[in-house]
Amino acid sequence: MPTTSGYAMPFGTFRRSIMGIGNDHNQVYSMDVNSDSSSEFHCELGSFEHQVFRQFRTLSAASPDELLSLNWVSKLLDAFIACEEDFNIILSTHEANLSKPPLDKFLTEFFDRSIRALDICNAIRDGIEKIRLWYKHLDIVSSAFDSKPRNMMIEGQFRRAKKALTDLAIIMLDENKESASVFSTRNRSFGRLNKGNKDNQQKAGHSRSLSWSVPNSWSASKQLQSIANGLLPPKPHEISATNGLATIVYTMGFVLMFVLWALVAAIPCQDRNLQFHLSIPRQFSWGTPLNLLHIRIMDESKKRERKNSAGLLKEISQMEKSIHLITDFVDSIHQFPLTEEQKEEVQMGIQEASLVCNALKNGLDPLERQLREVFRKIMSCRTEGLEILGRV
Repeated sequence: MPTTSGYAMPFGTFRRSIMGIGNDHNQVYSMDVNSDSSSEFHCELGSFEHQVFRQFRTLSAASPDELLSLNWVSKLLDAFIACEEDFNIILSTHEANLSKPPLDKFLTEFFDRSIRALDICNAIRDGIEKIRLWYKHLDIVSSAFDSKPRNMMIEGQFRRAKKALTDLAIIMLDENKESASVFSTRNRSFGRLNKGNKDNQQKAGHSRSLSWSVPNSWSASKQLQSIANGLLPPKPHEISATNGLATIVYTMGFVLMFVLWALVAAIPCQDRNLQFHLSIPRQFSWGTPLNLLHIRIMDESKKRERKNSAGLLKEISQMEKSIHLITDFVDSIHQFPLTEEQKEEVQMGIQEASLVCNALKNGLDPLERQLREVFRKIMSCRTEGLEILGRV
């Protein structure tokens, strides 16, 4: 997507300047609003841009330990929902203008992108289910050493833990041939079918594996590219003709694409390629925090220990580290009973695994519910928007 920094600032009736950007990323806006009858309308649209800026400024200021964690991804989805709700209000308030060209074209393209976004939501949901399966196996490893008093470690516990580690190593493989795994074994089956889960039963008909509900040829990177295609800021005459509404539609479309890109970066997803060319416009206030986030996420993906990971989620990294740590301990034990030093080393590894298990146990279900809410919001926005266009 070409750089578009040469365009004028949106909304000719007021001007924004970003001043005093410090370490806390605070930005101060100055607005020059004219006294004509449309000033209130433009302030409403300007408020939407400020909402986007504010939400993503907070996300971009996350500490290194929080960035790309379950908690951070949850905040990312909250930010999207907040922006999307404001966007819906603007559309419903000004529905009489939505069918007028060129705004009708911008909206039609936005709703087309929304359909593609739903596919990515489905793939991310499957990725969450995949992480949940990993968690269950890691929990078996952890519980293998909790079944006896801490000061008693017997050979049977190590056999059970070793089997669970082997199973976990197999199912944590990334099926994409382009992505190497932290493990050396491959298996096309990612899990067992839960008979009590209707959604899982519906997945059984797919030829790939039971954990995926997208076709075998589906690609997250190609889907993101299709969403990005043609997503360009409106030209000055288009902004003027739509009284600024074209800029609002473009802003929401870019937010949608960026949030999807960040989700694909964090969560295991079919054919995820983070080298997707993402050009962030600099003429909008929200471009600054989005650009910072993009840089930080890409820097994270380039770290040596993260290059071959199934996802950049912090908990996945912690899981991989604890798996390697426990595996090394288990493989090094050949004689029983254990020495006190060996017991302490094993307990240290199990404690790390338990912390990861607790984070996943408490975070995955709420995240999945949020993702379903995002799916419903996107679908509802498209349905209501098309209805408004039809009525007008």
